[in-house]
Amino acid sequence: MASAYQIQTTATAENASWTTDGTVYAAAATLSSFYSTLSPATLVVTTTSMPEGFNGTVYSDQILASGGISPYTWALTAGTLPTGLSLASGGLVSGTPSVNVLNTPLTFRVTDQNSSTASSSGVTLTIAATALSITTSSCPAGTQYGTYAGCTIAATGGTSPYTYAFSTSLPNAPIPEGMALNSSTGVVSSSQIGGQGSYGVQFIATDAQAATATQTIIFGIAGSNAFLSGIFPSNSIFHHRVDAATTSLPVDTSPAAPIPSAYTSSTIKPFFGGDVIGDTPNGIPVIEVPYNQASVTVTTTLYQSYFTSGPIPANAPIEDTSNAMPDGSGGCCDMHVLVYLEAGGGNNPGLYEMWNAQPAGGGNWTDGSNALWSDTTSNALTPQGGGTSDAAGLPVAPLLLNADEVIGLGTPSVPTGAVQHPTRFTINHMVNYWVWPGTESAGVGSCDSLARQQISQSSPPASCTWSAPAGEIYRLKASVTTPSCAATSPQAAIIIQGFRNYGIILADNGSTGAIIGTPDTRWNDSDLACLNQLTLANFEPVNVSSLIISNDSGQTPAITSIAAVSHATLNNAVIQ
Repeated sequence: MASAYQIQTTATAENASWTTDGTVYAAAATLSSFYSTLSPATLVVTTTSMPEGFNGTVYSDQILASGGISPYTWALTAGTLPTGLSLASGGLVSGTPSVNVLNTPLTFRVTDQNSSTASSSGVTLTIAATALSITTSSCPAGTQYGTYAGCTIAATGGTSPYTYAFSTSLPNAPIPEGMALNSSTGVVSSSQIGGQGSYGVQFIATDAQAATATQTIIFGIAGSNAFLSGIFPSNSIFHHRVDAATTSLPVDTSPAAPIPSAYTSSTIKPFFGGDVIGDTPNGIPVIEVPYNQASVTVTTTLYQSYFTSGPIPANAPIEDTSNAMPDGSGGCCDMHVLVYLEAGGGNNPGLYEMWNAQPAGGGNWTDGSNALWSDTTSNALTPQGGGTSDAAGLPVAPLLLNADEVIGLGTPSVPTGAVQHPTRFTINHMVNYWVWPGTESAGVGSCDSLARQQISQSSPPASCTWSAPAGEIYRLKASVTTPSCAATSPQAAIIIQGFRNYGIILADNGSTGAIIGTPDTRWNDSDLACLNQLTLANFEPVNVSSLIISNDSGQTPAITSIAAVSHATLNNAVIQ
């Protein structure tokens, strides 16, 4: 038969047995022979298309079949292979084509061991003059909130027309938030850029024969973050000097306060900059929106939710970018989205912060947790134990280093600004308690066997199994000499002075000694490397308990830091 074959098994040995379909047949039984008939699957050619080839380039493609009884034998029964190519009996089409052809039809016939045959249908082959490639290698830079000058991703070779896309998976970044790519023309445009920092975007061109080519292009976006210096009142703890030279604030001697000895040798590491990390912006981005920004639905999936709708624009930049999908626990990435709402229309300015945030379609968003400061002209802290978008229960945005405050009225290479707030930093493990102005913690260890809670710097615990509470401020010791590299690293020099005046504030678990800022092409990464000359041993905890007016407020009793002045003046103010 053409579609079946037969196996005959004959009982020839005493005490032998066969197992077939779960039945055992003994040799002693009356069984002279056993027949089993098996029907193979129908023979078919599974190749429906052939990849595009290129004139003068080695080509190889295996024609495939299934069913029947292998091995197979192949033949070309209709059409002609382009000059330079041949079909082997095993089904391999190979060689070096020397002509250009477009969609030439070919019919392949396969014959199996039982002489069954099947033929291909609708298979065509194109040999293009040259291989497909993307010729665009760079695109203009841009500025956050600005329109984009435009860039056209162009391809050549292969078979036109082309379509364009970009990779939607790490380590690649998408195009900066607020930009759009026309899949037919390759034009990248934007009426308002939302993102900031450097984005390594892998573009993909696909030709009419489904051949693809890729090219990674860096998009550099300068931030626009001067508004950060005006978040919260001038008498907030987030704007209060803590240096020993101009304040009477003592060292915090609580056993909970020190940086754990295992971490003190760790260097200060800037987790922000102008270059890409992998291909994504380096730092936590922020965005400012007008008072009448439309409110959208926000769905929180894991922890606390202060708002279920908010002014989160579609072009809000995402830490790690939207290509980084959260794993539900933050193990992938923090994916912060930080939005500052301007005052106006009878409304107060507000700060909306999300963790593990992702667009949810229709302009809506999802997050793992969020926090809200509905009036940033107030000193109100979030509720004790309530949590925010970081482990310490602090706001993220106003504690980030940003290029606008460092540059001031100067330039990136000759900055004239000042850092006038404590800078957010992380260590691998905090102790599982918090101090004012922190409002929450996620750490390890215990103090006096107390449950996780706020502890007092004025009435500290007697002993702790670990140390470094969330919300603790550490200042650069007066005895520590500014690294010599600061003389030729002006951005780092201004930041180091900020460490002396306002300190660093423990905000989350993470890389030990990581100092957090916004991504921005105006940062000079080589300049910032000077910060590596400092270690956590160069810092001391500050007892700020004398500044507390109310446990639920960040207000301090006297203005010893910034004055309520314009952003431009603020960035260049001389701190008295």
